[in-house]
Amino acid sequence: MQTTLKNKVSFKGVGLHSGARVCATVHPASAEYGIWFRRTDLADGDVLIPARWDCVERSPLCTKLVNEAGISVSTVEHLMAALAGCGLQNALIEIDGPEVPILDGSSAQFVDAFLAAGIQMLDAPSRAIRILKPVEVREGAAWARLSPGDTLEIDFQIDFEEAAIGRQQKTLNMANGAFVRELSDSRTFCRRADVDTMQANGLALGGVPGENAVVFDGDLVESGGGLRHADEPVRHKMLDALGDLALAGAPILGRYEGHRAGHALTNKLLRALFANPEAYRVVTCDADVARLLPGAGLRHADLALTA
Repeated sequence: MQTTLKNKVSFKGVGLHSGARVCATVHPASAEYGIWFRRTDLADGDVLIPARWDCVERSPLCTKLVNEAGISVSTVEHLMAALAGCGLQNALIEIDGPEVPILDGSSAQFVDAFLAAGIQMLDAPSRAIRILKPVEVREGAAWARLSPGDTLEIDFQIDFEEAAIGRQQKTLNMANGAFVRELSDSRTFCRRADVDTMQANGLALGGVPGENAVVFDGDLVESGGGLRHADEPVRHKMLDALGDLALAGAPILGRYEGHRAGHALTNKLLRALFANPEAYRVVTCDADVARLLPGAGLRHADLALTA
């Protein structure tokens, strides 16, 4: 069955790139509502923004949604990953600024609040997007692919010159709360060499190494207490991928592979998928399929099992 929150939850913090203070409140919603953002700081015009793949505007280093009136909200990927990872399919997110709060740079605080608030089953069947044929997109050395599979499986590989990152690869079946246990606490990261460039271009103004981001400089790690996982960077890339895939509008049943992929490439992959009706089918989930979706059977106690 479709789901929503039992109770609303609020998050206060700063935007990673804007540095501005912001509050986002996630409200329960009815079946078939989907995920929408509402800009409460704007009085005029269309302030509702659908969390949908065809509303993504190419933006450096984050996922930005823009509606037909040009109203936007950015850095939605960690919140979207938390919603998807908790199996939440319907919600209204009221936000009083243009960027979702970064919190600690991961999805952990979103997940904790969602599971504490409780998940409500709704009187409508869940749907999923089953991948029927492989779809692949490339940009230089980076590529991303969707191929058939019984559950959502994410396989990601990164390769950085920094010795503290290097080459990392991880594969994870996202069924049965795996996102919460394995990925949700992995933080956003960047290279020290890129920080000054980003800030000179008006980005990462709210980034604080060790507080809401991990910064790598050669073999050094600025994280405020060390890494949460030895392979935290690739886990965070998988977290981002789940958040970006959640903009498909329904859980995906298939295998996602990313090699040096980022937000823009994953969105390009969704656009290629939906441009080819023979590559997918929207299916109604029976009980057996529903048990394989991310978040199915998840409990708040599962947070204590994070690796």
